[in-house]
Amino acid sequence: MAKIGVCLEMVFTDLPYDRRIEAIKRAGFDIIEFWFHDATFDGSACSVEGAKDAAAIRQVCADTGVTISNMVVNAPDGSFGGSPVNAKELNRYLDRLHEVIHFSQKAGIAKAITCSGNLVEGLTAGEMHDDLERAWGEAAAIAAAAGFTLVVEPLNTLVDHPGYYLDSSREAAEIIRAVNSPNLRLLYDIYHMQIMEGNVISNIGANMDVVAHFHAACVPGRNELMSGELDYRRIIRYIDSCGYDGIIGLEYSPAIPDAGLSLKRTKDFLGGLME
Repeated sequence: MAKIGVCLEMVFTDLPYDRRIEAIKRAGFDIIEFWFHDATFDGSACSVEGAKDAAAIRQVCADTGVTISNMVVNAPDGSFGGSPVNAKELNRYLDRLHEVIHFSQKAGIAKAITCSGNLVEGLTAGEMHDDLERAWGEAAAIAAAAGFTLVVEPLNTLVDHPGYYLDSSREAAEIIRAVNSPNLRLLYDIYHMQIMEGNVISNIGANMDVVAHFHAACVPGRNELMSGELDYRRIIRYIDSCGYDGIIGLEYSPAIPDAGLSLKRTKDFLGGLME
């Protein structure tokens, strides 16, 4: 059975990150994830004033009985950590990966999300695909040496991330299979891929061999799972039927003003589908 986690960046945005962990626990969840170690999303932007301390975040998790599933290496547009789709930024990206792994080891995290970066002017789609394959091949080797896992995230380019390169689960899976490392897997974000591809259950089934994480939010709106056009109960039952026992991360912006109430209602909606 899948386990449900919460991305702390999009809930309780008026609180510092450590208090968000406590609030998520009070709402009934004991798995979290976050974006960057050197910034925290404050509801409008990723503020470097919200830089996270590895020892402190590990301690608050120990105190509250919360586990951190993953963090993020680089921003979708490469502003944090560079863009592996651009060979000229490879060293910057790999330096960032080493930094993230070092932080993760101190914080007790074994997995991180990686983004492609935006389209590169002057390069063809084939050239950018090849640059990603080379970059993530090197990144997978670094991750393997550290006992770490990277999960590649395709995003939607129609609503949230115009200009982002990797907006296809099919292409992401192709690159992952070409690299052929257990330390490079796929993050299937149901919200993003519903916008780009639809046919969610079939596309999940086609890629389950490389999936190591899910994200979930409603479409449209990126809000609670019980609204919108997606039947999340059916989707999660299907994921469970595939034998997936990893994490589905709630990465949504609450439409219900009280974030704690939003999470509790989401938990009630999921009922026995979550651990």
